Amino acid sequence: MELDYVPLGRTGTMVSELAFGTWRFGRETEAGVEIGENRAYELLDAYESHGGRFIDTADVYGGGDSETWIGNWLADRDREDYVIASKIYWPTREDDPNGRGLSRKHLRRQIDQMLERLGTDYVDLLYIHRWDDDTPAEEFMRTLNRFVEDGKVNYLGASTMYPNAWKVAKANELAERRGYEPFTVTQPRYNLVDREVEANYLDMCADYDLGLCPWSPLAQGFLTGKYTRADQTPEDSKVAAEDRFRDNYLTDENFDLLDELHAVADEVGASPAQTAIAWLQHHDRVSVPLLGARTVEQLEENLGAAAVDLSQEQFERLADAKEQPLGNI
Repeated sequence: MELDYVPLGRTGTMVSELAFGTWRFGRETEAGVEIGENRAYELLDAYESHGGRFIDTADVYGGGDSETWIGNWLADRDREDYVIASKIYWPTREDDPNGRGLSRKHLRRQIDQMLERLGTDYVDLLYIHRWDDDTPAEEFMRTLNRFVEDGKVNYLGASTMYPNAWKVAKANELAERRGYEPFTVTQPRYNLVDREVEANYLDMCADYDLGLCPWSPLAQGFLTGKYTRADQTPEDSKVAAEDRFRDNYLTDENFDLLDELHAVADEVGASPAQTAIAWLQHHDRVSVPLLGARTVEQLEENLGAAAVDLSQEQFERLADAKEQPLGNI
């Protein structure tokens, strides 16, 4: 199964139809490092073997290890064959009040550190990882625009802006007035369970013609099918015992949705995980879902979503299986 290429929103850049997220690379947990360097390379190899060329990371993933390992992996390849996205916002230096956020000082330091770790002259897509209320939008939009002018960045994105649709709109209105590069891609959480962006965030993205690369397409694993009403805490789940996970996902409403997901998955001959990802791929507002995986086996199963064909009736059944949110953002 070979991934197809699709447009990255209106940027003009073509990317793999499923992106690979590396937030687990080098991530420290109570049990140790979640994905170490060797497995990181195995996962990148597996993604590449299926035609995958769109890799997503951030300056804080693994304390910088994620970017370093991607850079090492890219060193033996033609950089131009790959689309690399990264992010800036979170603290990167302890006890440094300027080591976080979107101030010009922090952005300039981080872009240079990022490029050095990745071993490249530019990133294709740079997200602000969060909005920074302490820095004027004029300051960080001007700084980000300079990155584009200097050739260090091709396109700008905004990650996890819900419930701040109006702030993304504000930044893009400012960019239009000043002649700055606008945000052209957003990266919210979005899946069959987590539907908050449907309130009006998606409408904002449509109005500003922003590409959507949603993260958490499997709702922290809830949509993989391993959770049931009878067994809500399977042994291979690391999050099932967490109160937040149980409150957000292990509800009667979500298990009703899961029943419908299993039914549609059976109809199309796919796993629940593949069907949930395919639902996003069939969504007219979604550009490219962002996949994560701990093992090569998980990744290859998830990439199989690209071969799943949903009818309009099946898409709508899944969309209607959980009540859509109301309200303003």
